[in-house]
This record gives sequence, C-alpha cells and structure tokens, in this order.
Amino acid sequence: MPGHTASAGIAGVACDSPRRAIFGPTIGGENVARTACWGIAGDVMKRTVVVAEDDEAIRELIIHHLACEGFDGVGAPDGLSAIRKVREGCDLIVLDLGLPGIDGFEVARRAREIRAGLPILILSARSGEIDRLLGFELGIDDFVAKPFSPRELVARVRAILRRHGLDAELPVDRVLRFGDLEIDVAAREVRMYGLDLACKPREFALLLELARNPGVAIARERLIDRVWGAAFVGDERTVDVHVSRLRARLEGHAPLRSTLRSVHGFGYKFVPP
Repeated sequence: MPGHTASAGIAGVACDSPRRAIFGPTIGGENVARTACWGIAGDVMKRTVVVAEDDEAIRELIIHHLACEGFDGVGAPDGLSAIRKVREGCDLIVLDLGLPGIDGFEVARRAREIRAGLPILILSARSGEIDRLLGFELGIDDFVAKPFSPRELVARVRAILRRHGLDAELPVDRVLRFGDLEIDVAAREVRMYGLDLACKPREFALLLELARNPGVAIARERLIDRVWGAAFVGDERTVDVHVSRLRARLEGHAPLRSTLRSVHGFGYKFVPP
C-alpha cells in the first residue's frame, strides 16, 4: 500500500529446521531470513494461491513461503490483476485491502461472482473492527493483520483449504485415460490405440496440463506459467504454435480431432474424446 513499508508488515520470518535459512532481500534496513526450499517429491499438482499484495517485498516473501510448503503462489500487484488471476483459476486468494485500482473488498466481491465459495484470506494493516466486520459480511474465511508471520499465514492458508475439503497437493494419476487415448506421466508418452504419438517434451507437457483439467478453459498466460515457467521471455502466441503441432499429431485419429479447442481471446481447453 502507498506509504506502507515492508518493515511494518512482516514479523517472525525465520523458518524452522531442517530447512536451512538463507538471507534474502533487505526489508526495512534488516536482512530477512528466508527458507531454502527443496522440490516436492513425487508426481503432484500443487494448489494455486493468488497473493494480491502491492508491496513487492511482502508479495514475494509470501510466495516464497508458500512454495516451501508445496503451494503454487501467483502474484498480483493490483486489484485488476488479482481479478484476472482468479479468472485464470486458483484455489485461494490472499488479499490485501489497500490494493491500487480496485480495493480488496471490491476484489473479494468480484472474485465471489466469478467463483462462488472461493476461499479468501484478507491480509491488511487495516485491522479495525469495521474492516473485519465488512470482510466477514462478504464471507471471507480469515483475516490476518499486519505485521504478520509468514509461517502463520501459510498455516492459516492450509487450514482454510482443509476446511474446504482441499488438500495442499493433488495426487496425479500416472496414466490419464480417455477412451483409447492414454497420457502416461511416468513414461512421458501420449498413446492412441497403444501406439506412441511421439510428442516432443513441450507438447507433452502442454497436453498434460490441459488434460488434467478436462473441460476447463485455461488462459494462455496460465499455460505459459505452468508449461514454460515464470522465467519465460517471449510471446504468448508460442502456445498457439505448440497447440497447432499437437493438433497435427492428434487429428490423424478421428476421435481426437476436436479434443483441443480454442477459447476465443483467452486460451484453450481439453475436451475428452
């Protein structure tokens, strides 16, 4: 929020053993200990948490702690981008009330219009009774006042998801089957009638991401993040190129000709054959 320093917003950020602490960016003139995270073992899909916070240092620190606990944190620096991230799909939103453009209360209202029952945790320096009551009247799940402990925040995120019947991680089947189409995660193969379609690694990853969400429209930006990674630099139209190549492989088989469908101005969805 304008005029709000990160030193007033973060407390108790050091992380527990056995993870080793490393020193991250300087916040408010002090080095902040951060956790060195290790990869999540096994084949799992992570729950996505949107972090809507305009203070970059706080936003990145929360995302870091979420990642260390097995979540996929996605940043949003303002109200409009927060709403866009909700439209792209998420499991929970951590929401600052003092966002530029559209404030947190309005973001919460719109988010619930997009997806009824979306878990919402408000994180704000505005911790007065009126703000808390307004939040709970909107149906938010929890309210955390700044300064805050990132570890406690992540624990609250996990507790909210548990109350909604959502585990932190989604087990992923080793083989996805849609009739005669098989997507073998372990072998990294796409098979039709038992024959390997010889998809290239990026094509396989793209098809897998879409097939894990059958019937769900996924934005190009989201596909870039999931398949190419956040460090990707380039045009989102690279998704279109790879979808075209995938279609060329799939369309030789009649049942698969309409499997990858375009969603105009947005992205793509997988429709099982």
